[in-house]
Amino acid sequence: METAEEKPNRRFGRWLLRKVFRLVFLALVLLAGGFLGLFAPQLYHHFWLFPKQAEAWKELNETRMPVSLQTGYTEYRGVMHSHSHISHDSLMEFPQIVEALHKAKCQFIFLTDHVVHGKADYSLGWKGVHDGVLFVQGYEMAEGFMPWGLPEGTVLDNNADKPELAKEIRRLGGVLCFGHCEAGRPWDIPEVDGMEIYNLHTDLLDEMMEKHSRPELVKEALMNMYSYGDQTLRSMFDWWVLAMLVQKWDEQSLHRKITAIAANDCHQNVGIHGIYTAKDTLLILDTGHDDPEKKITEFNLNPITRFLLKSCFGPIEVNKEVFHIDLDPYERSARFVNTHLLANELTEPALLDAVRKGHAFIAFNMIADATGFAFAAQGNGQQVIMGDQIALSPDLKLLAESPIRCRFTLIRNGKKVADKEGKTFEYSVKEPGKYRITADLRVPGEIAVSGEDFSTNMAPWVLTNPIEVVAAAAP
Repeated sequence: METAEEKPNRRFGRWLLRKVFRLVFLALVLLAGGFLGLFAPQLYHHFWLFPKQAEAWKELNETRMPVSLQTGYTEYRGVMHSHSHISHDSLMEFPQIVEALHKAKCQFIFLTDHVVHGKADYSLGWKGVHDGVLFVQGYEMAEGFMPWGLPEGTVLDNNADKPELAKEIRRLGGVLCFGHCEAGRPWDIPEVDGMEIYNLHTDLLDEMMEKHSRPELVKEALMNMYSYGDQTLRSMFDWWVLAMLVQKWDEQSLHRKITAIAANDCHQNVGIHGIYTAKDTLLILDTGHDDPEKKITEFNLNPITRFLLKSCFGPIEVNKEVFHIDLDPYERSARFVNTHLLANELTEPALLDAVRKGHAFIAFNMIADATGFAFAAQGNGQQVIMGDQIALSPDLKLLAESPIRCRFTLIRNGKKVADKEGKTFEYSVKEPGKYRITADLRVPGEIAVSGEDFSTNMAPWVLTNPIEVVAAAAP
């Protein structure tokens, strides 16, 4: 039987238990609310947008069909503007690059390593076909110079006068393109063959350089990088970066021939890796180098943190990598966007000639494989393709065909003149000009710009080089 003293104690115990329960419940509600508030955009991406996008990409690729419009050339898909261990900010060895390109379904890579001690030395690095992948040597130099196709052993001075350097590159039979065209470039140099109209690394750095964007980038990586790596990287895409550079390209194209290319700018250096040191510390570096002098930070370990490190990552050894997290794995960067070159064979001279002629189109293949996309002009008994010139005639037509249903937009001298949804496009030409095609795909959460039109839930997919229609010669 309960005594008089025990009864108040029992009531007090129940009261205390209820209070503790309420406090714990309130704390859990506050923590959950804080978590939801802090990670709201990332949770929306994880549970709604990214699954929708992944399903849309899958369905688009499943609808691929061969095209009937033939260009007369073989199409090669590859990477332009990329780095290897020769650069100071990449650790990628050439065999690793080959493996990544195989996964990305690429047949060529135009390298643009950073200069070494102020020199672009063409005796360094791989050249020619290696395990089915063509390597073209090149460097990223001052003023955005990217020279390719120079004789092996050529050494260029990074500090040389740029107009004279451009003449030397042309004399040696090379191709010269401008990189990072968001910056000022010496556009008056006539020897320039091409320019980047999109650079993936610039797009990523845009998020990393802005203070308000960095926490969102970290949260996105923590929440979604493992489950939706492709969609997470794609979420860094800024349509205005593409639109700005396309506008600059259209302006240059009005008075010169200049081929548009895409820049993967592969480094595999947007991320962190940790190394256990002989000082019993964890050294945190970015993934583009292993120089302790350039560390991000360094943590002193104690028995608790050492135990946690081993529990999460397994045995640790002195001077060995403990963990490695990449936002931009080489393979993922290599298939994010590609330049497709139309050539007779997979050789350096043939692909360089395709760049000079503008026999090329750009495709964001991470969304859907654009292989087979064709754009041509037919009239007066002849056919030409993107990059070529043709005289205006009464029967002249522009034809485009896609392996996937898309929205075609025809641009003349930078202005929209026609659009159509479907797998084929046809347009009767009535006046001279430089005509190019953009193709957009329906994808949730995307924004596309075609001409001066902004469209939501449409993703920019393909951009062709132009076909130039000139006035017919006087009889």
